[in-house]
Amino acid sequence: MRHHVKVPRLGDTTEQVLIVQWLRNVGDAVAVGQGLLEVEADKVKVEIPAPVHGTLVAQLIDADEEVSVGTVVCTIESPERALQG
Repeated sequence: MRHHVKVPRLGDTTEQVLIVQWLRNVGDAVAVGQGLLEVEADKVKVEIPAPVHGTLVAQLIDADEEVSVGTVVCTIESPERALQG
């Protein structure tokens, strides 16, 4: 199953984040909770973790790009359903 990872809301007023760097590359195996990328919002850097285990199959946004909360940033191919939050 493909799971699309979105930028989560990081604060009440945060609408945009900067993609600082990717911590995993396309083709890498990822585990639940493992950092996928680092983003910056309001001068605070935060890692976005993998919600499922599997393989990172697509990075949709490059480092140094600014995106809105809710933007899909990558895709993970996983044999499992996503964690419900």
